[in-house]
Amino acid sequence: MSAWAEAMKIAGSNITFLADTRSECTKALGLVLDHPGPMSVLGTNRCKRFAMYVVDGVIKHLEVSASESDPAGDDDPSASCIDNMLAKIAAL
Repeated sequence: MSAWAEAMKIAGSNITFLADTRSECTKALGLVLDHPGPMSVLGTNRCKRFAMYVVDGVIKHLEVSASESDPAGDDDPSASCIDNMLAKIAAL
């Protein structure tokens, strides 16, 4: 995850990348991507595309990029992108 943070040029910032290798967090949050369409390509269950704003361990805001016609959020990831998240956080 640190290599990804470095590649995104956010290493050392207040943004934290976390791995969920056994999908424990994914399952607890109800964010398992198990739709047959994406799974026919990906194989095993994955995590939905999301962004979460957490303060002192409390989820303050969660956005998921998914819809009935785009369960993986590939066609329109805007809900979980930075511009939308900043607007949602500012409105809190």
